[in-house]
Amino acid sequence: MTGATIHIVASPESWIEQAAVDQLHQTARLEGIDRIVGLPDLHAGRGIAVGAAFWSPSHVYPHLVGSDIGCGMGLWRCAMPLRKLRLDAAERKLRGLEEPWSGDQVARLADAGLSRDLAGEALGTIGGGNHFAELLRVETLHGDTEVDPAALYLMVHSGSRGLGHAILERHLAQHNVAGLIAGEEACARYLAAHDDAMAWAVLNRELIAKRFLDRLGTTGERLLDICHNSVTPHRGGWLHRKGAAPADKGLVVIPGSRGDMTYLVRPRQERADEALHSLAHGAGRKWSRSEAKDKLVRRFSIADLERTKLGSRVICEDRDLIYEEAQQAYKDIHQVVRDLEQAGLIDLIATLRPLLTYKTRRA
Repeated sequence: MTGATIHIVASPESWIEQAAVDQLHQTARLEGIDRIVGLPDLHAGRGIAVGAAFWSPSHVYPHLVGSDIGCGMGLWRCAMPLRKLRLDAAERKLRGLEEPWSGDQVARLADAGLSRDLAGEALGTIGGGNHFAELLRVETLHGDTEVDPAALYLMVHSGSRGLGHAILERHLAQHNVAGLIAGEEACARYLAAHDDAMAWAVLNRELIAKRFLDRLGTTGERLLDICHNSVTPHRGGWLHRKGAAPADKGLVVIPGSRGDMTYLVRPRQERADEALHSLAHGAGRKWSRSEAKDKLVRRFSIADLERTKLGSRVICEDRDLIYEEAQQAYKDIHQVVRDLEQAGLIDLIATLRPLLTYKTRRA
Protein backbone atom coordinates (compact mmCIF):
# COMPACT_ATOMS: atom_id res chain seq x y z
CA MET A 1 0.00 0.00 0.00
CA THR A 2 1.14 3.55 -0.68
CA GLY A 3 0.52 6.67 1.27
CA ALA A 4 1.06 8.93 -1.73
CA THR A 5 -1.74 11.35 -2.54
CA ILE A 6 -2.67 12.10 -6.15
CA HIS A 7 -4.31 15.37 -7.14
CA ILE A 8 -5.20 16.21 -10.74
CA VAL A 9 -5.74 19.87 -11.64
CA ALA A 10 -8.36 19.63 -14.38
CA SER A 11 -11.97 20.65 -14.88
CA PRO A 12 -14.72 18.31 -16.14
CA GLU A 13 -14.36 20.04 -19.52
CA SER A 14 -10.81 18.72 -19.91
CA TRP A 15 -10.00 15.33 -21.35
CA ILE A 16 -7.47 13.33 -19.35
CA GLU A 17 -6.65 9.91 -20.77
CA GLN A 18 -6.96 6.96 -18.40
CA ALA A 19 -3.51 5.66 -19.38
CA ALA A 20 -1.93 8.81 -17.91
CA VAL A 21 -3.90 8.46 -14.68
CA ASP A 22 -2.83 4.82 -14.46
CA GLN A 23 0.80 5.89 -14.82
CA LEU A 24 0.38 8.31 -11.91
CA HIS A 25 -0.92 5.47 -9.75
CA GLN A 26 2.03 3.29 -10.76
CA THR A 27 4.44 6.05 -9.75
CA ALA A 28 2.62 6.44 -6.45
CA ARG A 29 3.82 2.95 -5.52
CA LEU A 30 7.49 3.99 -5.62
CA GLU A 31 9.20 4.00 -2.25
CA GLY A 32 9.31 7.45 -0.71
CA ILE A 33 6.89 9.17 -3.10
CA ASP A 34 4.51 11.18 -0.93
CA ARG A 35 2.58 13.57 -3.21
CA ILE A 36 1.75 13.60 -6.92
CA VAL A 37 0.05 16.33 -8.96
CA GLY A 38 -1.16 16.02 -12.54
CA LEU A 39 -1.63 19.25 -14.51
CA PRO A 40 -4.30 19.91 -17.19
CA ASP A 41 -1.87 18.93 -19.99
CA LEU A 42 -1.35 15.49 -18.42
CA HIS A 43 -0.79 12.69 -20.92
CA ALA A 44 0.78 9.26 -21.00
CA GLY A 45 4.51 9.04 -21.61
CA ARG A 46 7.01 6.21 -21.88
CA GLY A 47 6.18 4.66 -18.55
CA ILE A 48 5.91 8.03 -16.78
CA ALA A 49 3.05 10.48 -17.18
CA VAL A 50 4.03 13.83 -18.69
CA GLY A 51 2.57 17.01 -17.24
CA ALA A 52 3.08 16.01 -13.62
CA ALA A 53 5.04 16.75 -10.45
CA PHE A 54 6.20 14.25 -7.83
CA TRP A 55 7.43 15.03 -4.30
CA SER A 56 9.45 12.80 -2.03
CA PRO A 57 10.87 13.67 1.39
CA SER A 58 13.67 11.14 1.03
CA HIS A 59 14.34 9.92 -2.53
CA VAL A 60 15.48 11.21 -5.90
CA TYR A 61 14.20 9.29 -8.93
CA PRO A 62 16.14 10.17 -12.13
CA HIS A 63 13.65 8.38 -14.38
CA LEU A 64 10.92 10.76 -13.17
CA VAL A 65 12.98 13.63 -14.61
CA GLY A 66 13.67 11.71 -17.80
CA SER A 67 16.37 11.96 -20.42
CA ASP A 68 15.93 15.58 -21.48
CA ILE A 69 17.06 17.16 -18.22
CA GLY A 70 16.53 20.92 -18.27
CA CYS A 71 14.20 20.92 -21.27
CA GLY A 72 12.25 24.15 -21.14
CA MET A 73 11.29 27.48 -22.65
CA GLY A 74 13.02 30.81 -23.06
CA LEU A 75 11.33 34.01 -24.23
CA TRP A 76 13.15 36.99 -25.76
CA ARG A 77 11.87 40.45 -26.73
CA CYS A 78 13.54 41.35 -30.01
CA ALA A 79 15.15 44.75 -30.54
CA MET A 80 13.66 44.79 -34.06
CA PRO A 81 10.05 45.99 -33.79
CA LEU A 82 7.22 43.88 -35.12
CA ARG A 83 6.46 46.36 -37.91
CA LYS A 84 9.85 45.69 -39.50
CA LEU A 85 9.44 41.92 -39.72
CA ARG A 86 9.12 40.56 -43.26
CA LEU A 87 8.16 36.92 -43.07
CA ASP A 88 9.35 36.02 -46.57
CA ALA A 89 12.78 37.44 -45.81
CA ALA A 90 12.90 35.84 -42.36
CA GLU A 91 12.04 32.45 -43.81
CA ARG A 92 14.85 32.73 -46.34
CA LYS A 93 17.39 33.77 -43.71
CA LEU A 94 16.65 30.95 -41.26
CA ARG A 95 19.04 28.35 -42.66
CA GLY A 96 22.04 26.43 -41.46
CA LEU A 97 20.76 26.26 -37.89
CA GLU A 98 21.22 22.49 -37.64
CA GLU A 99 24.96 22.94 -38.14
CA PRO A 100 27.17 23.21 -35.02
CA TRP A 101 27.44 26.70 -33.54
CA SER A 102 30.68 28.28 -34.73
CA GLY A 103 31.31 30.44 -31.65
CA ASP A 104 33.68 29.90 -28.75
CA GLN A 105 32.01 27.02 -26.96
CA VAL A 106 34.69 26.65 -24.30
CA ALA A 107 34.39 30.30 -23.25
CA ARG A 108 30.59 30.16 -23.09
CA LEU A 109 30.69 26.93 -21.10
CA ALA A 110 33.18 28.48 -18.68
CA ASP A 111 30.93 31.52 -18.25
CA ALA A 112 28.12 29.11 -17.32
CA GLY A 113 30.37 27.31 -14.82
CA LEU A 114 30.57 24.21 -17.01
CA SER A 115 33.47 22.02 -18.09
CA ARG A 116 34.96 22.27 -21.58
CA ASP A 117 34.30 18.52 -21.82
CA LEU A 118 30.62 19.39 -22.36
CA ALA A 119 31.33 21.11 -25.68
CA GLY A 120 30.02 19.36 -28.77
CA GLU A 121 28.12 19.62 -32.02
CA ALA A 122 24.72 19.71 -30.29
CA LEU A 123 25.36 22.92 -28.33
CA GLY A 124 23.30 25.72 -29.86
CA THR A 125 20.95 23.43 -31.81
CA ILE A 126 17.24 22.80 -31.35
CA GLY A 127 17.03 19.03 -31.75
CA GLY A 128 14.00 16.99 -32.76
CA GLY A 129 10.76 15.88 -31.17
CA ASN A 130 8.58 18.74 -29.97
CA HIS A 131 11.43 21.26 -29.80
CA PHE A 132 11.19 24.46 -31.83
CA ALA A 133 11.90 28.17 -32.07
CA GLU A 134 9.04 30.55 -32.81
CA LEU A 135 8.51 34.19 -33.67
CA LEU A 136 5.41 35.71 -32.05
CA ARG A 137 3.51 38.93 -31.59
CA VAL A 138 1.12 40.08 -28.88
CA GLU A 139 -2.46 39.17 -29.69
CA THR A 140 -4.17 40.27 -26.46
CA LEU A 141 -3.08 42.07 -23.31
CA HIS A 142 -4.87 41.03 -20.11
CA GLY A 143 -5.01 43.97 -17.70
CA ASP A 144 -2.03 46.10 -16.71
CA THR A 145 1.24 44.74 -18.06
CA GLU A 146 4.70 45.76 -19.14
CA VAL A 147 4.52 43.61 -22.28
CA ASP A 148 5.10 45.73 -25.38
CA PRO A 149 2.43 45.10 -28.05
CA ALA A 150 4.67 46.68 -30.70
CA ALA A 151 7.49 44.22 -30.09
CA LEU A 152 8.46 41.00 -31.84
CA TYR A 153 9.11 38.02 -29.56
CA LEU A 154 11.17 34.87 -29.91
CA MET A 155 10.40 31.69 -27.97
CA VAL A 156 12.85 28.79 -27.82
CA HIS A 157 11.95 25.28 -26.67
CA SER A 158 14.88 22.91 -26.30
CA GLY A 159 16.87 21.07 -23.65
CA SER A 160 20.09 19.26 -22.84
CA ARG A 161 20.11 17.14 -26.01
CA GLY A 162 22.36 14.08 -25.73
CA LEU A 163 23.86 15.15 -22.41
CA GLY A 164 20.71 14.50 -20.41
CA HIS A 165 20.15 11.24 -22.25
CA ALA A 166 23.63 10.00 -21.33
CA ILE A 167 23.12 10.91 -17.67
CA LEU A 168 19.87 8.95 -17.46
CA GLU A 169 21.27 5.95 -19.34
CA ARG A 170 24.24 5.83 -16.98
CA HIS A 171 21.90 5.87 -13.98
CA LEU A 172 19.61 3.18 -15.42
CA ALA A 173 22.57 0.92 -16.18
CA GLN A 174 23.66 1.12 -12.54
CA HIS A 175 20.36 1.34 -10.65
CA ASN A 176 17.53 0.63 -13.12
CA VAL A 177 14.53 2.68 -11.88
CA ALA A 178 15.43 2.41 -8.20
CA GLY A 179 15.42 5.66 -6.30
CA LEU A 180 18.51 7.30 -4.86
CA ILE A 181 18.46 8.10 -1.17
CA ALA A 182 19.08 11.79 -0.54
CA GLY A 183 22.41 12.40 1.14
CA GLU A 184 24.10 9.28 -0.18
CA GLU A 185 27.03 9.44 -2.60
CA ALA A 186 25.18 8.01 -5.60
CA CYS A 187 22.47 10.65 -5.22
CA ALA A 188 25.03 13.44 -4.93
CA ARG A 189 26.73 12.26 -8.14
CA TYR A 190 23.45 12.24 -10.03
CA LEU A 191 22.43 15.66 -8.74
CA ALA A 192 25.78 17.16 -9.77
CA ALA A 193 25.38 15.76 -13.29
CA HIS A 194 21.72 16.85 -13.34
CA ASP A 195 22.64 20.42 -12.38
CA ASP A 196 25.27 20.54 -15.15
CA ALA A 197 22.66 19.39 -17.66
CA MET A 198 20.24 22.05 -16.39
CA ALA A 199 22.85 24.79 -16.87
CA TRP A 200 23.79 23.35 -20.28
CA ALA A 201 20.14 23.45 -21.39
CA VAL A 202 19.78 27.11 -20.36
CA LEU A 203 22.96 27.95 -22.29
CA ASN A 204 21.73 25.95 -25.26
CA ARG A 205 18.51 27.98 -25.45
CA GLU A 206 20.52 31.18 -25.16
CA LEU A 207 22.76 30.19 -28.07
CA ILE A 208 19.81 29.08 -30.19
CA ALA A 209 18.21 32.48 -29.61
CA LYS A 210 21.45 34.25 -30.50
CA ARG A 211 21.71 32.32 -33.75
CA PHE A 212 18.12 33.14 -34.71
CA LEU A 213 18.45 36.78 -33.80
CA ASP A 214 21.74 37.03 -35.70
CA ARG A 215 20.07 35.59 -38.81
CA LEU A 216 17.34 38.21 -38.49
CA GLY A 217 19.86 41.00 -38.02
CA THR A 218 18.76 41.96 -34.53
CA THR A 219 19.36 41.33 -30.84
CA GLY A 220 17.05 40.48 -27.98
CA GLU A 221 16.44 40.72 -24.24
CA ARG A 222 15.69 37.49 -22.42
CA LEU A 223 12.51 37.89 -20.38
CA LEU A 224 12.42 34.41 -18.84
CA ASP A 225 13.85 30.91 -18.95
CA ILE A 226 12.11 28.00 -17.25
CA CYS A 227 12.84 24.27 -17.09
CA HIS A 228 10.17 21.58 -17.43
CA ASN A 229 12.19 18.46 -16.54
CA SER A 230 14.08 18.69 -13.27
CA VAL A 231 14.44 17.66 -9.65
CA THR A 232 14.97 20.41 -7.10
CA PRO A 233 14.99 20.79 -3.31
CA HIS A 234 11.50 21.64 -2.05
CA ARG A 235 10.04 21.80 1.46
CA GLY A 236 12.79 19.65 2.94
CA GLY A 237 12.46 17.02 0.20
CA TRP A 238 12.77 16.63 -3.56
CA LEU A 239 10.35 17.90 -6.20
CA HIS A 240 10.48 16.12 -9.56
CA ARG A 241 8.87 17.83 -12.53
CA LYS A 242 8.20 15.83 -15.69
CA GLY A 243 6.79 18.17 -18.31
CA ALA A 244 5.72 20.75 -15.72
CA ALA A 245 6.60 24.44 -15.51
CA PRO A 246 7.79 25.86 -12.17
CA ALA A 247 5.42 28.24 -10.43
CA ASP A 248 8.17 29.65 -8.22
CA LYS A 249 10.54 31.15 -10.81
CA GLY A 250 8.63 34.19 -12.08
CA LEU A 251 6.72 34.54 -15.35
CA VAL A 252 5.85 31.43 -17.36
CA VAL A 253 5.04 30.86 -21.02
CA ILE A 254 2.55 28.09 -21.77
CA PRO A 255 2.62 27.39 -25.51
CA GLY A 256 -0.13 25.85 -27.54
CA SER A 257 0.59 23.35 -30.25
CA ARG A 258 2.24 24.57 -33.41
CA GLY A 259 -0.24 26.99 -34.96
CA ASP A 260 -2.04 27.96 -31.77
CA MET A 261 -1.69 30.70 -29.17
CA THR A 262 0.87 30.90 -26.38
CA TYR A 263 -0.05 32.31 -22.98
CA LEU A 264 2.25 34.44 -20.85
CA VAL A 265 1.15 34.07 -17.23
CA ARG A 266 2.14 35.08 -13.73
CA PRO A 267 1.92 32.26 -11.16
CA ARG A 268 -0.22 32.96 -8.12
CA GLN A 269 1.09 31.81 -4.76
CA GLU A 270 -2.04 31.57 -2.60
CA ARG A 271 -2.84 28.00 -3.72
CA ALA A 272 0.45 27.09 -5.34
CA ASP A 273 1.23 24.32 -2.86
CA GLU A 274 -1.91 22.44 -3.92
CA ALA A 275 -0.24 21.98 -7.31
CA LEU A 276 3.27 21.43 -5.90
CA HIS A 277 4.25 24.88 -7.16
CA SER A 278 3.93 23.62 -10.74
CA LEU A 279 1.97 24.56 -13.86
CA ALA A 280 1.12 23.03 -17.21
CA HIS A 281 4.01 23.32 -19.65
CA GLY A 282 1.92 23.33 -22.81
CA ALA A 283 -1.17 21.86 -24.42
CA GLY A 284 -0.23 18.20 -23.88
CA ARG A 285 -0.51 15.48 -26.49
CA LYS A 286 -3.88 14.11 -27.50
CA TRP A 287 -2.46 11.51 -29.89
CA SER A 288 0.81 9.61 -29.87
CA ARG A 289 3.26 10.34 -32.67
CA SER A 290 2.29 7.26 -34.65
CA GLU A 291 -1.42 7.98 -34.18
CA ALA A 292 -0.96 11.56 -35.36
CA LYS A 293 0.78 10.51 -38.55
CA ASP A 294 -1.74 7.76 -39.29
CA LYS A 295 -4.73 10.06 -38.71
CA LEU A 296 -3.41 13.07 -40.63
CA VAL A 297 -1.36 11.80 -43.55
CA ARG A 298 -4.45 10.98 -45.63
CA ARG A 299 -6.20 14.25 -44.76
CA PHE A 300 -3.45 16.83 -45.13
CA SER A 301 -0.55 17.38 -47.46
CA ILE A 302 2.76 18.68 -46.17
CA ALA A 303 1.95 22.02 -47.83
CA ASP A 304 -1.28 22.15 -45.81
CA LEU A 305 0.67 21.77 -42.57
CA GLU A 306 3.22 24.42 -43.51
CA ARG A 307 0.47 27.02 -43.03
CA THR A 308 -1.73 27.07 -39.94
CA LYS A 309 -5.30 28.16 -39.27
CA LEU A 310 -3.86 31.37 -37.78
CA GLY A 311 -1.94 32.12 -40.97
CA SER A 312 1.43 31.41 -39.37
CA ARG A 313 4.20 29.56 -41.18
CA VAL A 314 5.93 26.32 -40.22
CA ILE A 315 9.43 25.35 -41.32
CA CYS A 316 9.77 21.59 -40.90
CA GLU A 317 11.51 19.62 -43.63
CA ASP A 318 11.15 16.27 -41.85
CA ARG A 319 8.16 14.51 -43.41
CA ASP A 320 7.35 12.38 -40.36
CA LEU A 321 7.88 15.15 -37.83
CA ILE A 322 5.54 17.63 -39.50
CA TYR A 323 2.69 15.14 -39.07
CA GLU A 324 3.73 13.95 -35.60
CA GLU A 325 3.84 17.52 -34.30
CA ALA A 326 0.77 18.84 -36.10
CA GLN A 327 -1.60 21.03 -34.13
CA GLN A 328 -4.34 18.39 -34.31
CA ALA A 329 -2.21 15.99 -32.23
CA TYR A 330 -2.47 18.26 -29.19
CA LYS A 331 -5.13 19.23 -26.68
CA ASP A 332 -6.86 22.60 -26.57
CA ILE A 333 -4.40 25.08 -25.02
CA HIS A 334 -7.24 27.47 -24.16
CA GLN A 335 -8.93 24.84 -21.99
CA VAL A 336 -5.63 23.97 -20.31
CA VAL A 337 -5.10 27.61 -19.37
CA ARG A 338 -8.72 28.04 -18.26
CA ASP A 339 -8.26 25.11 -15.90
CA LEU A 340 -5.18 26.71 -14.35
CA GLU A 341 -6.98 30.04 -14.04
CA GLN A 342 -10.09 28.48 -12.48
CA ALA A 343 -7.88 26.64 -10.00
CA GLY A 344 -6.48 29.98 -8.84
CA LEU A 345 -2.96 29.16 -9.98
CA ILE A 346 -2.27 31.92 -12.55
CA ASP A 347 -3.04 35.45 -13.68
CA LEU A 348 -3.03 36.06 -17.43
CA ILE A 349 -0.51 38.59 -18.71
CA ALA A 350 -0.74 38.29 -22.50
CA THR A 351 -1.76 36.01 -25.33
CA LEU A 352 0.91 35.66 -28.03
CA ARG A 353 0.18 34.75 -31.65
CA PRO A 354 2.65 32.65 -33.66
CA LEU A 355 4.06 34.11 -36.86
CA LEU A 356 6.72 31.58 -37.85
CA THR A 357 7.64 28.28 -36.21
CA TYR A 358 11.01 26.70 -37.00
CA LYS A 359 11.63 23.03 -36.36
CA THR A 360 14.21 21.73 -38.81
CA ARG A 361 15.65 22.07 -42.30
CA ARG A 362 17.43 19.26 -44.07
CA ALA A 363 20.10 21.53 -45.53
